[in-house]
Amino acid sequence: MRRILFLSLSAAAVLFAVAAVAGVGRPDPASGAAAQAQPSVVTTTGHGDVTAVPDEAVVSAGVNTHAATAAAALAQNAQTMQQVIAALKSARGSDLQTQEVSLDPQTDDQGAVTGYAAQDTVSAKARIADAGALIDAAVGAGANTVDGPSLDVSDSDALYRSALQKAMADARAKAQALARAGGFTVGPVYSVTEGSQAPPPVVYPAATASGAASTPVEPGTQDVTADVTVSFQIR
Repeated sequence: MRRILFLSLSAAAVLFAVAAVAGVGRPDPASGAAAQAQPSVVTTTGHGDVTAVPDEAVVSAGVNTHAATAAAALAQNAQTMQQVIAALKSARGSDLQTQEVSLDPQTDDQGAVTGYAAQDTVSAKARIADAGALIDAAVGAGANTVDGPSLDVSDSDALYRSALQKAMADARAKAQALARAGGFTVGPVYSVTEGSQAPPPVVYPAATASGAASTPVEPGTQDVTADVTVSFQIR
């Protein structure tokens, strides 16, 4: 009986040792696909610009009135501004938009209220060819403040896309110059980051209309620019 028990214990010990040895050094199974190696790249920046002649102008025309009471100042202002708005529309102005309406008390040196000043300003868009007439029409209808015109290009989106194409070509040309110097070959695009800065509007001071001559507006030129950062695969 003791012999049988001893054999049973010996067999159990052998099985435990075999199991322990079998687990030693065996690697854990892979939990997923091996990460792909990142390709070698060269990164450059590209700049592109397209020069265009502005073909749109935005003019802001205002009416400033003074009266003894707030109600009278607003009433006079509203009457004149209605005439200005009608004149802007007749002069082919579009996209009319109110910019400001204000009413402020006027005081003397002692702080006493002597009257009220009302201000109303509206903006209108027109073709460059009509910008001078737009200013003249506003002033002729009673506007006594004029700001602008600010000049812009109507097809700026299309021009910007053209500038982007130039920026990409510029980035690739720089990469190829580096490749010639470094002894490698430029491959396909690996990544692109777009970065741009909208051109500021071109603003010209508007002269007060006088006589029969229309207020001159010279469009000048405006640059639409685009910038990109591009990484190219290399080999």
